[in-house]
Amino acid sequence: METAVNSPVKEAQFLTFHIKDQVFGLDILHIKEIMEYTAVTRVPLVPAFILGILNLRGNVVPVIDVASRFGWPKTDITRMTCIVVTEIEYEGSQLDIGLVVDAVNEVVKLSMDNIEQPPNFGTNIRADFVHHVGKTPGGFVLLLSIARLLDVDEIQKLRSLAKERGDANADAPTKSELTLV
Repeated sequence: METAVNSPVKEAQFLTFHIKDQVFGLDILHIKEIMEYTAVTRVPLVPAFILGILNLRGNVVPVIDVASRFGWPKTDITRMTCIVVTEIEYEGSQLDIGLVVDAVNEVVKLSMDNIEQPPNFGTNIRADFVHHVGKTPGGFVLLLSIARLLDVDEIQKLRSLAKERGDANADAPTKSELTLV
């Protein structure tokens, strides 16, 4: 199941955050934690939107700049910049991936009546990244498809390069490690 939007429940909860003056949301079922931005270890020969990896309590977590993934200029790191650690299923295991966002807002509850299919126009990001559009009293929230946003094959290449480089954390036996090998 992609998001709670596809379930028979009457409402779903989404973590909302800003990227370049736009509000986006992810189903909270995919959110593992939110952390202050911390420097990441750069890995050569990866797509520009992959900033590198970080050590999260012994786990190697790939970190993606969501703005860059959209084809926008890189995120300017400020005191409000956060890394949203997401958890997705990949080949039967859970995979942690960090998403750099400008600022985290809040968790919002949306009734299924306030969630619609995205229009075929009106955004300057690839339409397949936007799973649905949520209507809130403050405006629209573009609800992202975590599976479409994260190209797990590219993340797997990142992990392999980190291992080749001899990163000690890349060989830590973690749940994420089992997913990517």
